[in-house]
Formats: sequence, C-alpha cells, structure tokens
Amino acid sequence: MATRSNRTPIRDSGTIGVLDRGVVLANGKGGVGKTSTVANVAGLCALSGLRVLTVDLDPQGNLARDIGYERDKGQRLFMALVGGGELPIIRDAGGREGLDCVPGGLAMSDLVGVLFSRASNGGSSLSQMLWEALAPVADDYDLILFDTPPGDATINEGVLGVARAVVIPTRSDEASIDGLEVVARRFVVARETNPHLRLAGVLLFGIGSQSSRLDGEVRRIIGEALDDVAPLFSTRIRYLESAAADQRRTGLMIHELEDAASEAKAKRLAALHSGQPIASGDVFTRNPQGLADDYEAFATELLDRLRELEEEER
Repeated sequence: MATRSNRTPIRDSGTIGVLDRGVVLANGKGGVGKTSTVANVAGLCALSGLRVLTVDLDPQGNLARDIGYERDKGQRLFMALVGGGELPIIRDAGGREGLDCVPGGLAMSDLVGVLFSRASNGGSSLSQMLWEALAPVADDYDLILFDTPPGDATINEGVLGVARAVVIPTRSDEASIDGLEVVARRFVVARETNPHLRLAGVLLFGIGSQSSRLDGEVRRIIGEALDDVAPLFSTRIRYLESAAADQRRTGLMIHELEDAASEAKAKRLAALHSGQPIASGDVFTRNPQGLADDYEAFATELLDRLRELEEEER
C-alpha cells in the first residue's frame, strides 16, 4: 500500500510548524464518517507496515470504540496541551503493531475556555500547543490522523494551523453539505497562517453502491460549494450499518470483521444443523468485504495524494 517516508515535520517559524504527514478529517456536521474513516484508514496503513498515530480531539472520544482501546476522559491530553506534560500515547492500540493512539474525551470540551483566557493574556494558541506536544514524536510516524468534533470552531481551526492536509468526509444530505461549507470557510482562514495547508479532497461517505445519479449530483454541489477547488476522491465509502455497529461493539476494524463474519457464519450453520440456539455474541455483519475494500482503496488514494502534495512542496 505504501512505503515509509522518513520525512520530518516542516518548520515555519521558531515556535509553530507544520506536521508534514498530519491529516485532519473534518466536517461541520456529525455522523459523516470522520471517526470511522480515521480508525479504518489508520488500521489498514499500520497493517501495511506504516507507523501511524491517531489523535482524538473530539470530547466524545468515540475513536476508542472504533479502534478498541480503553475509553479515556481526555484529561491526560488536556494536560499535555495546556500544561506541557507528556503526550499520552497508547502504543500498538488494540494489539495492532504500528498503530498508536492519543485518546480524547470530555476534558477536551474545557479547551475553549482555557484558550479564550490565554488569548486575552497573550498566551499560546491551540496550534502552538499542538505543535509543542506533537513535534517531539512526529518523526516517529509516517501518518498522523486527527479526528475532530463537528461543531467546535476553536479546536478545528487550531489543528488546521499545524496540519498538512484536510479531508472532508460528507454524506449527500443538505446538512452534511452545509457542514462541508463550514470547513471550507475554516480552511480558507487557516491558510492565512498556515500556507502549507492543502485540501487533500472530499470523501463521499455512506452513499449506496447503486446511487450513481445521486453521486454525480453530490459531486456537482460540492464543486460549486468550494468553487471547484476541491478534488473529490474517486473512492466512496458505502453504507453498511451492521458493520459500523459491529466495529464499535467489538473493537474490530472493518477488514478484521471479515474473518469474524466467516467464523460467525460457520457457527450459525453448525447451530442450525445441530438444532442448538445461535450464540448472541455473533457479529451482525454478513459480508463486510465490500466495505473493507472501500476503505483500502481510499487509504491507498489518500497516501498517493499526500505524496503528490509532498512533491508540490519541493
């Protein structure tokens, strides 16, 4: 899928720099696939041999469920940012070699108040806090993925200040498109202080495999909303509710659910054959392969896009 890049962060000044492989997934609306995409892309990239770090900046902390590490209140991350403490990194999260995670949680909702107070006293911005926390470890990773809250402008603008690229996942409904436009405005503002920031592309999420006409309409709307400056990823992530539920219930990635679904099918057939009740712990997903293929195609496309951006920077 990819090879290790060994690239170091780009420094713009003496205090704040840009994380060369830092990618933000953002949309002004929730439920558009940000967390699911972060988790599954991170898992696939780690499986391919890359070193990956996820950073959960969402007070909901749902990335813990999708990756399968212990939920956190976000207090350690909060203290690392505002107090300069050590960044809390869960190594090889969920037993997956090469996948490290910084957990978020409710404490992240307190950041806005702290940042407002510091700004009025000439203190550090969130971008500077993130840079100081992540720069010491950034060169250990080939990819850093940020999960963001949908409605918090402060957190979103702060992480865009140190990221290299932003991916905007969106569904086809009007509220999701409105959320896309919110991110587009934030992107334009962030470019004023972070000229290295690029729009990696828009990812169509949760659109059925038979909806080609709808797909084209969404692409047209997105192109108009962003003045045709937004590349759309050719990959789109299909909708499969049972797989999403299984991932959060079991902590298995979508590509890992393939084996679990096969085992569950064998157990169901054996139970039916013997007249025994079917175990309630079986996964609901019958065939997650198509969805797993979607995530793999997108992960490959994203890494290719990041390489293109690196070439443009040279």
